[in-house]
Amino acid sequence: MKHRAMTPRVILRTVCLALLLVCAAGLLKAQRADSAATFRANAQMVLVPVTVTDHNGKTIEGLRAENFSVLDDQKLQPIMSFATDDSPCSVGLVLDTSGSMRNTLGAAKDIAHAFLEIANPGDEFQLLTVSTQPAVFSGFTTDKAALESEIDSTKSEGMTALIDTVYFALSRMRAARRSRRALLILSDGIDNYSRYAQADLMRVALEADVQVYTILVNGGSTGGTTGGALFRPSMVGKPWDRGPEQQGPETLEKLSDKTGGLHFRVHNATEAKQAMDRAGRAIRNQYVIGYQPPDPGQAGKWHRVRVKANVQKVNVYARNGYYSR
Repeated sequence: MKHRAMTPRVILRTVCLALLLVCAAGLLKAQRADSAATFRANAQMVLVPVTVTDHNGKTIEGLRAENFSVLDDQKLQPIMSFATDDSPCSVGLVLDTSGSMRNTLGAAKDIAHAFLEIANPGDEFQLLTVSTQPAVFSGFTTDKAALESEIDSTKSEGMTALIDTVYFALSRMRAARRSRRALLILSDGIDNYSRYAQADLMRVALEADVQVYTILVNGGSTGGTTGGALFRPSMVGKPWDRGPEQQGPETLEKLSDKTGGLHFRVHNATEAKQAMDRAGRAIRNQYVIGYQPPDPGQAGKWHRVRVKANVQKVNVYARNGYYSR
């Protein structure tokens, strides 16, 4: 049986069809990679990672789409997609090693080590330290043993450029290989040497797809603590030095609130362990809510987002807005 030779038109049609199939496969792969739990807006979907806890701070799992409502600029939006997520995450660890942490650095290191122990096996980490100047101890790595060695080698010294270090850490998150990104800050909250202002930091944080979790050691009053030795400040500021002590903790709390992370103030070892465990679980166990942007054509516009749950006595944590892209 003879086969008819393919005409140029048939050959061209076959080549075009093959190219279309290759492009479609590439697009499908990109869409699957982009469906991980990050907070981003494009012409098709806004994805919002959401953490829900009870009044004790325990993460609540098992909720469904009908348990949530999403408001974009105070307008209710139909939920188009809903998923639970425990995919690998890129985590920036910001460890305060400045002089004010002299008596609490050991406790902060313990929190960091415990956090690494419960992390997702596929997570990658980067360590930055706070002192007179920000310092990067490593690029993103999955080698937790090497990272723990780096943590152990840090020493308490220098002034405290906390805002500068967090600002730098957020910019370094662009090099992360995972689509889900979080920043964990371990500090006493004092800042006495930063060049950047709080407003500069908040602007960068709102533009980044990063949830910021903050654990404030030695924060607030030390009265009424139980379950371990108190975290005591190594330097007691004079009355006219109280500004940094008040502004720093407020900055950390505001940073977590606006980016959808959690904020903790711990006074003893028991509270520190609880905070680490809750932060780790919150990063790993999230709901991802997707909806279509109401005005995808207006690039650069700020959208206020609010996520609510119809479950009683729970706390809902989600990023409070985004810029249209």
